[in-house]
Amino acid sequence: MDVSDTNENQVLSSGEEVDKEAEISLQEDKNRIAPELQEMNDKYLRLYAEFENYKKRVNRDKEDLIKYGNENLLLSLLPVLDNLEMALKHAKDDISSGLVQGVEITLKEMKKTLERFGLTAIEADGKPFDPSIHDAMTQVEREDIEENTVVEVFRKGYMLKDKVLRPSLVAVSKRPSISQQIEEDEINKITKEES
Repeated sequence: MDVSDTNENQVLSSGEEVDKEAEISLQEDKNRIAPELQEMNDKYLRLYAEFENYKKRVNRDKEDLIKYGNENLLLSLLPVLDNLEMALKHAKDDISSGLVQGVEITLKEMKKTLERFGLTAIEADGKPFDPSIHDAMTQVEREDIEENTVVEVFRKGYMLKDKVLRPSLVAVSKRPSISQQIEEDEINKITKEES
């Protein structure tokens, strides 16, 4: 073997050592960088999810604004509607009057206009009491009507599309107390005996 072969083998073995050291260094770098990369990827995914949720929320808010944009105006017009209905109620006796007819026509037109914007009256009289659309002002003891039924409407309620704009103010039925029912039965018994 000559000297050049020996030098060549030494160069090859030192090159292999450098390659192994580079591989080890590269592996250490990968092991060190991998958690950082995973953490950055997780942050990116969370940020992306938050942004998608933000876009959905903004779109939902925009749709609600379009859907319920007239809410304050309609709520302000409800007392006017109430007053027109009250005027007609009090003028029942004088139906032939031109003023009454004018109020009726005005009320009818106003209701049609408000309905075009999504306002609808809540039908309450004779319906089961629903606390999401009715506000109970009082309870009335009634034997002839099922319990928790609306027996009187003090103020009409209104819905704006699928949202309660103003709940109905109502009186709700309840069963008479047992002592009162016994008392009423005795009075009825006495009245029958006297007849």
